[in-house]
Amino acid sequence: MKTYKTCDIRNLTVIGGSGSGKTTLCESMLFEGGVINRRGSINQENTVSDHTTVEHEYRNSVFSSVLYTEYNDRKLNIIDAPGMDDFVGNVIPALRVAATGIMVINATEGIEVGTEIANRQAKNFNTPLIFAINHLDKPEVHWDTLITELNSAQQNHIALIQYPLETGENFHQVIDVLKMKMYQWGPDGGIPEAIDIPEEELERANELHNELVEKAAENDEALMELFFEKGSLSEDEMREGIKKGMLSRELYPLFCICAEKDMGIRRLMEFICNVAPSPNELKPKETIDGQKVIVDENAKTSLFFFKTSVEPHVGEINYFKVNSGTLREGDELLNTTTENKEKISQIFVSAGKNRTRVTELHAGDIGATVKLKETKTDHTLCDKSENYKFRNLRFPKPRYTTALRAVNESDDERVAEILQRLSQEDPTWQIEYAKELKQLLVHGQGEYHINTLKWYFDHIYKVDITLERPRISYRETITKPAMASHRHKKQSGGAGQFGEVHLIIEPYIEGQAPRNSFKFGEKELKLNVRNTEEHELKWGGKLVFCNCIVGGVIDARFLPAILKGIMEKMEEGPLTGSYARDIIVYIYDGKMHPVDSNEISFKIAGRTAFSQAFREAAPKILEPVYDIQVFVPGDRMGDVMSDLQGRRAMILGMESNGNYEVIKAQIPLKETYKYSTALSSLTNGRAMFNMEFSMYEKMQADVQKKILEEYQELEMA
Repeated sequence: MKTYKTCDIRNLTVIGGSGSGKTTLCESMLFEGGVINRRGSINQENTVSDHTTVEHEYRNSVFSSVLYTEYNDRKLNIIDAPGMDDFVGNVIPALRVAATGIMVINATEGIEVGTEIANRQAKNFNTPLIFAINHLDKPEVHWDTLITELNSAQQNHIALIQYPLETGENFHQVIDVLKMKMYQWGPDGGIPEAIDIPEEELERANELHNELVEKAAENDEALMELFFEKGSLSEDEMREGIKKGMLSRELYPLFCICAEKDMGIRRLMEFICNVAPSPNELKPKETIDGQKVIVDENAKTSLFFFKTSVEPHVGEINYFKVNSGTLREGDELLNTTTENKEKISQIFVSAGKNRTRVTELHAGDIGATVKLKETKTDHTLCDKSENYKFRNLRFPKPRYTTALRAVNESDDERVAEILQRLSQEDPTWQIEYAKELKQLLVHGQGEYHINTLKWYFDHIYKVDITLERPRISYRETITKPAMASHRHKKQSGGAGQFGEVHLIIEPYIEGQAPRNSFKFGEKELKLNVRNTEEHELKWGGKLVFCNCIVGGVIDARFLPAILKGIMEKMEEGPLTGSYARDIIVYIYDGKMHPVDSNEISFKIAGRTAFSQAFREAAPKILEPVYDIQVFVPGDRMGDVMSDLQGRRAMILGMESNGNYEVIKAQIPLKETYKYSTALSSLTNGRAMFNMEFSMYEKMQADVQKKILEEYQELEMA
């Protein structure tokens, strides 16, 4: 294929709800551009994108597909993005590298959950949008209602380029109010016939044409003056105004299509070639340190890697955008993340799993390469004389966590390798080994997202795994003072072991000074605190260690061993085996043996005495509590709030945010397991939420009792 200059490149991402027809639209665009000679279909499992086995089984996109087509001497790079929110990890990179989004709307369904989610993501990236209304040949299409809903959602910035003469089974004609022509197709779609607008439609077409002229003129003062002077604008002037409106997201052109029958695709592509911005019409890319990199094919070369996929017999395929300069086969570039050099031995342009080798790509273009040593998603390669490092992709935080375990322990190493490979393809699958919980945790965007990961283990890698409820990172503390002592004595053939420790423990409160006396029943004990050590615990909270030894009953050299024994027990609390925190320990008495006392003896004595005192000090479980924000449509507020309160959440307040109400609350982590699934069910998938750790709080007595019963059952199992 030919090499395209920056000004002749258009970078697009196709977004929208699941089932809206995104993949079918992409198929028709590639067909019209001659990249494929036959249009595939989802049902026949032969489309260029959605080509993986899991996508064939699910009948929707799981990963983004990088595609290209050629039309009217322009190269259109297209990224077909998944429509389900669980796979947002593939939508965000697509929006990052695209200059324009094509929002596909299912005409029979209108604004769906996937539409709202995609629209939110596009807004985050300030991406210009073109709306493509699909499935106009289906029954139950209510055109006027749909346009009213879209205008309401987009603040009346929808600009009708086309409207259908009829919808349903008779759909085959549209009125184009930019061209002021009517296009009509035969039963097989393809090349339309452009004819004059019927006389009975002229009044409506002229009215919409004038509205479009006004909307185009509003985006440029010079065009506005020209409009007032002439009363109209030429087609080229309107295109200029529409482009400026798109870039400012003040105007969203709307087209009519039937992707399955290849109707309206050519006109949409023609508009993209003429109006959608080229890479050099966008703002310069900014590096982490604030350098602005202009999209110029004559500048120093820089690449940003936005996607990695793994294919059998090929290995890793790395997808990139040329942010500046011209990339040529054989170029050696610097990876500014690893500080190592990489040689680009081969360059490809992709149409799904099909790749065409090219010798060079200019600034703004999108390509792929293989056999890189260390370069991954989010890495930057650039000319060795520069040190560009482009900003990392920012993915939403996980909303669903599960524990994953290999059924056969012998598969543990293979499971780790598979997880690493899958997380490269979708970075929102996050893997963590929780040492505290002794579990391998997988974080994702929802239950469907995690089940897709398991699908790969079951069907592709043939490794048996089980998904389990993750344990909770509880903390343990005490609520009253307690005292205990322990004598460790061991005598064998050689040297023996002897150490005796007497101690008191009490709860630690921030800013609290050590006490000099305690009363247990009728017995009052006075202490002489000689020195105090405060230890910040890596899991949060403090341990305060007070030396109250008088008369040398325990030599100072044994105190670190006592502290070590206590710290070991702090790492495994007696209630649930969780970390303990916020405790003051007073070592006030003990005994030594002139021969048998050693560090190990006092370590064991200190640890055992501490454990005994802990159980007598009214121990309490602390549970992690999270701040949660739930974005919910107003008509579902009551259901969502009732559900939160049933999960022991404390509602802190509510506020409006655009089309959503925001519920702010605090909720125990224990109650959030599968919350994403429950919230989706309550709101038909229209709500979303985010969570941030807030604090540890004492658990309610009835809940603690149940937790301890569950823990004891687990220990006995």
